[in-house]
Amino acid sequence: MALPTHILLTYGYVLLFAWVMVEQFGLPLPAVPVLLAAGALSAEHQISILIAFVVGLVAALIADSAWFLFGRRYGHHVLRLLCKLSLEPTICVRQTQDSFGRRGGVTLMIAKFVPGLATLAPPVAGENGMSFSAFLLFDGIGSALWVGGLLVAGRLFGDALKRDPSLLDWVGRFSGALLALGIVGFFLARVIRRQRFLKKLVDARLEPEELKRQLDAGEQVFIVDLRHPLELLPDPYTLPGALHLSPDALAARVHEIPRDREIVLYCTCPSEATAAKTAMMLHKLGIERVRPLRGGFDEWKRLGYPMDAVQPAMSGAQ
Repeated sequence: MALPTHILLTYGYVLLFAWVMVEQFGLPLPAVPVLLAAGALSAEHQISILIAFVVGLVAALIADSAWFLFGRRYGHHVLRLLCKLSLEPTICVRQTQDSFGRRGGVTLMIAKFVPGLATLAPPVAGENGMSFSAFLLFDGIGSALWVGGLLVAGRLFGDALKRDPSLLDWVGRFSGALLALGIVGFFLARVIRRQRFLKKLVDARLEPEELKRQLDAGEQVFIVDLRHPLELLPDPYTLPGALHLSPDALAARVHEIPRDREIVLYCTCPSEATAAKTAMMLHKLGIERVRPLRGGFDEWKRLGYPMDAVQPAMSGAQ
């Protein structure tokens, strides 16, 4: 805790306020070490634990209220932005909305303790129509528990240092390395989860033969052609009934995507790269039944399956 302690002694409550607010706005700058250090310093009366609590709580509420109002005003556009910034593909909007569906405002009380929920919960609450007064109540309780809990934990450690000062030597020797390892571990864990999700997505690819059987059987399938408009010039065809949209246009119309059927995405990229990335984006936005088409347009064409003729200029305008 030597590094956060030194910074806190230099910049005091201003740093505590800024650090907590920046983290709550979604930047990967963990505030936990700073709050723990502030609690530890309060044992020596170098920082007031009460003032530190108020400063941390106000910082969290300001950031959360801003996200709440953004979510109420701009809805899924804000959530799309947060999902693009998120390194966690399996949390994002879907799990946050599921949590609100099961727990309501209690989600805000526990969000600070669940990785991935702290930044997403306020805009989801705003988008779902929660009143601002109810939001402040639940979010205030959750923020108070989070800030207060960390300050108290730090204070207990500070009291232990007063009884056994030799603990400070150990902490000073290893705190910087532990902080760095914690930050690196934070990113590595999310990168690993991301890779696992991509592997799961690859395993879930839909074979062209299976899609052909579904279409022949009259099953309702939502097919999206993700190719660039220029790619349609030499091949002005799409799969039967496919909607031609760019990934960004598809995300902007996420509320029009049906949830009661499979969403099939295809492109002409090697290994269906565009389809896989778009599928991950849709999954983060709450669309679960998404499957890239193995081989994409080229494989469908090679197999000689039926296609619909399109006007490339019209397709590119969508």
